[in-house]
Amino acid sequence: MSIPILEACRKRRRRPKLYGFHNFADQGSPINPSGPFRDNIRVFLRECAEVEDYNIDGMPAWCTLLVHESRNFVVPLYTIEERVKHSLHPFCDQCRSTGWSHHFVSKRKYHLIIPVDDGWNKPLDDGVFDLQTHLLHGLIHCNGFGHLLCINGIEGGSRFLCGRDIMDLWDRICTNLGTRKISVEDVSKKRSMDLRLLHGVAYGHPWFGRWGYKFLLGSFGVSENNYDRAIDFLSSIELDKIIQDFGNTNRYREIKQIIQYYRGLSETQLITIRDLLRVMLTLKSRAPAQKKSLMVATGASSSTSSTRPSPRTAVQNKQPLKDRSVKYKKFTTVIANMDSRWPERRLEYAAQVIVNALNERKENKFSHGGMSRQEVRDAARLHIGDTGLLDYVLKSMNNVIVGNHIVHRAVNPSTRVLEYTIHEHANRVLLNEMEPEIVAEPPPVPALLPGADVYWDVVFLYTNILLGYPESSSVELATRAVLDSKHFVKEWPFKDDDDQFLRFICRLMPTSRELKNELTREFPPGELVVVPPYATVGELKEAAQSAMRDTYCIMGQFVVTDIKDLEKMEDEEVLFGTVESGSEVWVRGIGMDLDSDLKYEGGPDNWTVRCQCGARDDDGERMVECDICEVWQHTLCSGIEDADAVPPLFVCPGCSACLCSQEMNLVLSLSVLMRCSCLQWLIMGWSSCTKTVGELLL
Repeated sequence: MSIPILEACRKRRRRPKLYGFHNFADQGSPINPSGPFRDNIRVFLRECAEVEDYNIDGMPAWCTLLVHESRNFVVPLYTIEERVKHSLHPFCDQCRSTGWSHHFVSKRKYHLIIPVDDGWNKPLDDGVFDLQTHLLHGLIHCNGFGHLLCINGIEGGSRFLCGRDIMDLWDRICTNLGTRKISVEDVSKKRSMDLRLLHGVAYGHPWFGRWGYKFLLGSFGVSENNYDRAIDFLSSIELDKIIQDFGNTNRYREIKQIIQYYRGLSETQLITIRDLLRVMLTLKSRAPAQKKSLMVATGASSSTSSTRPSPRTAVQNKQPLKDRSVKYKKFTTVIANMDSRWPERRLEYAAQVIVNALNERKENKFSHGGMSRQEVRDAARLHIGDTGLLDYVLKSMNNVIVGNHIVHRAVNPSTRVLEYTIHEHANRVLLNEMEPEIVAEPPPVPALLPGADVYWDVVFLYTNILLGYPESSSVELATRAVLDSKHFVKEWPFKDDDDQFLRFICRLMPTSRELKNELTREFPPGELVVVPPYATVGELKEAAQSAMRDTYCIMGQFVVTDIKDLEKMEDEEVLFGTVESGSEVWVRGIGMDLDSDLKYEGGPDNWTVRCQCGARDDDGERMVECDICEVWQHTLCSGIEDADAVPPLFVCPGCSACLCSQEMNLVLSLSVLMRCSCLQWLIMGWSSCTKTVGELLL
């Protein structure tokens, strides 16, 4: 539930600072430091946050209170400092899957979290990093590189904040704290549509592109050039060609009606599918009153035809929205369409544990009503320790069937708390009668008239044109390329617009021995160093040394010995006029702990990716290692479906072909031996010969 301002202040030991939600971290706000992120975050915690009186798994936490200006409730923004040397998970999976596995392990990670509505007036629990229900969860390493892990607005279950407002807040914070790059894995959906495909075709960029996020890494070997070409191809499909290509299908009439309706509604000429989707999404996003007036106007204009009812009539004739939305699905059907890192059997087991907890509460004669999300979670944790798994399953359990039970999720009108309830079907025949609707959900069909439900029209076009274009491998390949592009990044360019300081990017220049033996991966990014305008060479060395020591685990004892191109200068000489502010400088030094396991964010293992799809690095998709050549490749590319378990022994196609060739050599050898009457064969016998041939197979 939301926190009133007075209650939020009472919960604090001293009067807390309150900031506006929509202007926090804006220009001129309390966050306006000019240094690197590792220093700016400390200024932020000191000036704009209050330390909590409890720890999260031994890690300190701070809270910043943000007041929603128009609705007068308080949103808590938590910041948790995770010290990597004491962490159970020191390496970063997100860095590994976004191509940053070569970064040195940062000493500190900062988690910025806005919990789900129901947790605003409660302390954070241990295991908070595993939850996927947060309204906001961002992770930023102390070197300024980070990841947007989770964002859930009204579309994701919040009753108070929309996703765009949360994203605006996150972007302002990142900008003012001096972050360098933030990645996001875009798997967001709305009404079963992947937004990276829908918005890519409509606007040329994903939903996160509104805030400057661009292509970073494609899965299954998709390059940036492939992605751009796929977006251009899909968005340029002409509407007249679509009508023509669907002429011999049973969807021709509906698609033609939708295109003609929105062409008549638009003030500009609609030529391509991008033009059409932009008009439809703009209409969808208008205020309800504007949409209602527009519907009435279009209804009046179409009433001249006696055979076509107005959009208002169409809405009245449609099945009520409430009835259409309450559909029961088997949980096994739901998880089959979920992009989960847990196998189906684990998801099914967690669902059964949750059902057992609900059923136990229902059978308790002293209990009344359903169970809150936290109560269900606590009961299930007695059997399952993976809180991330539980939260993932709870988020998907609404009007789903598990065994002989139906699980409902709704807000209790008296307490305003989200509750789960369970109902058992005593009549098995009734459950069987529901089966066709549960298993096979009909494909989307448009309203009786286009425009009655704009979003339903968008879903219809998305499903039939982008996902089901008739007899067009080009559209299918382009759609696949866009859907396989999930990783996007925003980069804040290095600025040097302040004459009061000199700014440099200091990068490590290893020795030839270190390059050959220890530092075998790509160079990590340099560190931002800020010094006074009349700093000396020695002061730049000290600043670079301090930055490296403060940022990376293996640099705790690092000592800068010299700077490239400045070797002939004394430490007392002034930099001004010698090195231009804003440039890169390369430093050499001693004291790196190159034997430490905490060297690279991707972990100590130096593994090789070489897949037939063209991938040469980890892209976050499921992979399997060949037991012969020890090269990793995608399970899908190797014929292993996501729902299937990885076999205990896997041999890649290349090694398999090699083995087949050796097997043929064995057959030929045996064939020769069977015809041979040599003395060795007669004397030493079969076992000796097979051993000799067997050795050739190794």
